[in-house]
Amino acid sequence: MSDVFISYAHSTANQASVVAGALKALGYRVWRDDELPVHRAYSDVIAERLNAAKAVVVIWSADAVRSEWVRSEADKARADRKLVQLSVDGSPLPMPFDQIRCVDMAGWTGDPDDPAWRTVIGSIAELTGAHAAPAAPIRPAAGISICVLPLTNMSLDPEQDYFSDGISEDIITDLSKVSSLAVVARNTAFTFKGRAVDVRKVGRDLGVSHVLEGSVRKSEGRVRITAQLIDCAKGSHIWAERWDRDLTNIFALQDEISQAVVAALKVRLLPAEKVAIQRRGTTNPDAYNLYLMARQKRASGNEGDRHREEEIIRLTRRATKIDPNYAQAWALMARAQTVLRLHFGASGDDGLAAAERALALDPDLAETHAVKAQHLAKRGESDEARAELEMALRLDPDSWEANKQAGLLSFREQRLEDAIRYYRRTTSLMETDFASPMMLVTCYAALGERDDALSAARTTLNRAEKAVAQDQSNGSAMATACVALAFLGQADQARDWARRALLIDPHNMVMRYNLACALSAHLADVEGAVEILGPFFATADEFWLSQAGVDPDFNALRDDARFKAMIDATHERLRAKEAAAAPALTPQGLRRGFDPSRRR
Repeated sequence: MSDVFISYAHSTANQASVVAGALKALGYRVWRDDELPVHRAYSDVIAERLNAAKAVVVIWSADAVRSEWVRSEADKARADRKLVQLSVDGSPLPMPFDQIRCVDMAGWTGDPDDPAWRTVIGSIAELTGAHAAPAAPIRPAAGISICVLPLTNMSLDPEQDYFSDGISEDIITDLSKVSSLAVVARNTAFTFKGRAVDVRKVGRDLGVSHVLEGSVRKSEGRVRITAQLIDCAKGSHIWAERWDRDLTNIFALQDEISQAVVAALKVRLLPAEKVAIQRRGTTNPDAYNLYLMARQKRASGNEGDRHREEEIIRLTRRATKIDPNYAQAWALMARAQTVLRLHFGASGDDGLAAAERALALDPDLAETHAVKAQHLAKRGESDEARAELEMALRLDPDSWEANKQAGLLSFREQRLEDAIRYYRRTTSLMETDFASPMMLVTCYAALGERDDALSAARTTLNRAEKAVAQDQSNGSAMATACVALAFLGQADQARDWARRALLIDPHNMVMRYNLACALSAHLADVEGAVEILGPFFATADEFWLSQAGVDPDFNALRDDARFKAMIDATHERLRAKEAAAAPALTPQGLRRGFDPSRRR
């Protein structure tokens, strides 16, 4: 079991990562909730690890003060006399924790000789039974952490943003493969895009020791990249370089940049990590360029926009025609095809074949395992889906797709506390994701955690409004805004959004489902919910039927005769469909039919 348990709010995940890395470098066994297994209940694992730990480090922040989870863990640690407190933003502590010493770690960038940090590890050493901190075998790397700011597009064409963003993302990915280096996630780093930044403040806010910044100019088959590595504590450059290359040498250039940063930071690059950095997925610059375009569409586009998914498919299909062995392009295609089929009922490829192709080429693609899990869950194969998600999260704990699917599976199994954990992660990982905070509203409300639900509703509304401002035909975003407004008590506005959504996108069945959730759970409008659900149940498959069966937003409809009749009629329609298809079943049972007994 672990020596040290770390408790924190997820807005300070980067600081928690630096603390954990520094403690691990000192020889401690450290546990925090990024190591949660998929197959066990969140609360069970937390209780087990909390009880077993010899010391509990609570990282206090404004969000941690508001978090019932952090306060509960801190209270347990206080009762067991193993609490070590540190603060990263100076927020006033709640009682009784304000009566216990809390070390001020605001602005700490990982310096192992910082007096405040030495105080923390002194307390940990005493609680764990060591008279002094264990020896540090890799002491120089313990406090090394970096934020790669989005490289500025210096090309004359602003449309080339996709290329500079793609290079930035790949540098982040490369550096993340270095085990002795803590790297800020892409989502956090890209919040600084287009902004003038104070590097010292970035270091303090994110808890990092270094920042990489620079620019990209792409023109007429050539690319120029500049990069500067800055020490956040001193605010000074420690390394700078400029490269001019043909675009045909882009992959070698990326390797050179990543390895130059590693060398400048003086961290250890293991042989396997060097190989991992050099593995690009393709050697064809044209295929890579198309993939970057598709990836940019996903990152900057609108959730709930089917046109975005269609464009991603076109781009990745062209990329895979150029290089049929481009696993990442197949993976991105698989996700877009899956969204179109499962969320919009589109015909054509459902994404499973592309996912299998991607995994055959590269079994370490986390998001492709998540796509496969989505298909398995839709077929009712929850155990198999859970295994795929466990693999995905082991490969990449920060995968948005894997966390999203893990949240959905937990929700469908009515493990709402686990679902909250995953949806909180996805909300933080992608700033355009309005569906995850909406799911948090449902989960928190079902558990009676109204303050957290209100906060999630405000986030949902803000993101949904931005999505609609970008695309006024986005019915999914409109329905999500309706849910948030209804929960926030703004009934008239919620109904306006519902009417607008139904007028613009009446055939969007997922949108209808969410509008019914708003009417049923938050507006006490059973009549309206039943009316909206009529077309939904007329086309719903077994996945959505079972979803409606467990969704707490439909609790007010459970005893309504019309709702029951729609459920029964859907069951009959699906049974008839299966019966009609029965002769087509192969002896090997390769075609999987709907088995109502497997519904949760």
